[in-house]
Parts: sequence; C-alpha cells; structure tokens
Amino acid sequence: MITIIDYGAGNIRSVQRACAEVGLQAIISSEPQVIAKAGKIIFPGVGAAPSAMAYLEKMGLDTAIVKAFKAGIPILGICIGAQVVLESSEEGPQKCLGLVPGKTVRFRLKDKMLKIPHMGWNDIKIVQPHPLLEDIKSGNEFYFVHSYYPQPDDEKNIYAVANYGGEFCCALGYRNLFATQFHPEKSGRLGLELLARFARWDGNIDS
Repeated sequence: MITIIDYGAGNIRSVQRACAEVGLQAIISSEPQVIAKAGKIIFPGVGAAPSAMAYLEKMGLDTAIVKAFKAGIPILGICIGAQVVLESSEEGPQKCLGLVPGKTVRFRLKDKMLKIPHMGWNDIKIVQPHPLLEDIKSGNEFYFVHSYYPQPDDEKNIYAVANYGGEFCCALGYRNLFATQFHPEKSGRLGLELLARFARWDGNIDS
C-alpha cells in the first residue's frame, strides 16, 4: 500500500489518480501514525516550503516522515517534497526535514528572457543510474513548475539534472529516499512508469 502525505496543499488527488492509472492502490493521509507505518510513502506538493513545513510540524508529520525514513521505508518526494527533505530553503528561515545534507535555492537567472517560475516541459540528463530512472534516458522530457530547486551538498546524491539558465538538480536520492523536482504525475507515460517502478522499489539503490 502506498500512502500519499496530505499536508493541506498541492496536487494530492492528481498523484492518487496517476497511481491508479498504473494499477497502484494509494491512500491519502495526514495522520502521523499512518505515515510512520506506511509500506511506501509519496510526499508530493506544490506551494511554498515555509507553509509546508509549518503544517508538517503542526500535525507531527515531520517527525513521522523522519521516523519512516530511518526505518527504511521507500519514500518518493515530488516538487516541494523534493525541497524540504534537505536541511534548509532560501524560501524562508525555517529548518526543513534534513534527510539529505544540502539546501534549496532560488533560480538566479542572467538571461532576462527566462521567466520564474520555470514552467513547462524540459529535458533531463541522467548523471548516475537509479532503480527509479531505469529506462529513462538523457533527453527525455518531464513537466516542471517551480521557482526553487534542491541543491544537495554531495554530488553523489544527484541523479539527474536539467538546464534552465544553467544546470540544476532535478532528481536526488539518498538511501531509501528518491525525489524529483519535476512532476511524474504530469509527465505522461514516462512519469507513470516512474511511479510504477517506485511501487516495485524496495528502497535499495542497487535493486
């Protein structure tokens, strides 16, 4: 059973529909005890890191996510869910979950023709293999909507990059966590296949 974290914002239902489209049963929950004991977790979202963290802390979901991560439960972060897994965000002064060393930073674009947020389809480049990126090739396109992006301290935690006025991390991973700045649920066949692979993933990066 896949549990989708409901933190009061974002594209929760579209992620659940995308899971159903590839035959995956997924429930939505904001209850810490459900999250902490989930078989697999998807942490999706759109919006702002400060409000997301405020809600997670208010509901006790921050502790539940950390507990699940330490227990080895496979976790897939999407968009905001790929940003707050780091230690901090330039979007606000609050601490984030700290599952992966690093911070989330805002685009600083020199090309005035490029707009923020970065919105639409963009191709990605795979920089190292991961079970969830199997059969995805450099040059494949995924859908983005964001003004900030994750910046892990260790390049070993970066699995794919995209280019928008310069290269940025669009997929990161550490142990049983994998997270994408792009939206698999909005990325057509390739995004759905990534969700299907997540359902089969045991949290081991060598699996």
